[in-house]
Amino acid sequence: MRTLITGGAGFVGSHLTEHLLASGDEVVVLDDMSTGSPRNLRAVAGHDRLTIVHGSVLNARTVREAMRGCDRVFHLAAAVGVKLIVEHPLQGLRTNIHGTENVLAAAVESEASVLLVSTSEIYGKNTADRLDEDADRILGSPLKSRWSYAAAKGIDEAFAKAYADEEGLEVSIVRLFNTIGPRQTGRYGMVVPNLVGQALRGDPLSVFGDGMQTRCFSAVGDVVPAMVAIERDPRSRGQAYNLGGAREIAIVELAREIIEIVESTSTIEFIPYERAYSAGFEDMRRRVPDNSRAHDLVGYHPHTSLGTSILLVAADLVTRDRISDELMPLARAGGVGTSD
Repeated sequence: MRTLITGGAGFVGSHLTEHLLASGDEVVVLDDMSTGSPRNLRAVAGHDRLTIVHGSVLNARTVREAMRGCDRVFHLAAAVGVKLIVEHPLQGLRTNIHGTENVLAAAVESEASVLLVSTSEIYGKNTADRLDEDADRILGSPLKSRWSYAAAKGIDEAFAKAYADEEGLEVSIVRLFNTIGPRQTGRYGMVVPNLVGQALRGDPLSVFGDGMQTRCFSAVGDVVPAMVAIERDPRSRGQAYNLGGAREIAIVELAREIIEIVESTSTIEFIPYERAYSAGFEDMRRRVPDNSRAHDLVGYHPHTSLGTSILLVAADLVTRDRISDELMPLARAGGVGTSD
């Protein structure tokens, strides 16, 4: 099996690259390294079944050439992170819409199947008890750049459905809910690596708003095998699947757990959204997935605890960003918590 992974040097993409190489695939990674990094692929650098193409999904010719001979495509290349989207909405819209259409069109030409990696952001402000894949999308004004990511990813999914209906493209969709783990960067507003990094340095942990907004964090080590299993199953074609964590937690409680787990002396600082982003910024108060469709199809069940994920993120930051391990006794001792 020859597989193209767009965004394969990013956080989730690099874990997927390693997983598929370990499974025996030939893997082509297409990445412009704008948010990904070659160091994410250090563990597989020089692998005889890995080809890395430095290029953008915005270049249709580059996409077609990278896809040549591939049987399937995992499309992860995207502009992600609230901070990046708010500060550079045009970049996000172009990458997430035009780039996706280039990938889908090339897949039709190559007769390759596609797994489109989407996001829980498409549900917007819907605070239903559990969001299933048919839940309504409730978004704010299109004039607020905060919603441009959700709008673009919704268009991506509509493109995928249209290509399936009109061009016969074999395409499946997964919607990721706050995936966390090693190699995730906090540069673009990702909450867990930001909070863990602050705790390791002994800085105050920045919690936006009142901190009572809730999320369900999922471990990349649980999500990647489920993505592969969904793409492999022909019953997934034309369908979307939520992949999220099982535990709902308020962000302020997350901050407290991080402080406890890494044995930090940090305090918590509440920061108004207006100071962090811009006046009128809107956040989702609650986002909880219904994972039953993915469970019924491939047996998806998130089993990695939040505590374990926090420790893995902390250990990764200590190693990659040279944060002193004196600030992290558990990492120095090699301990890994499994309860949360």
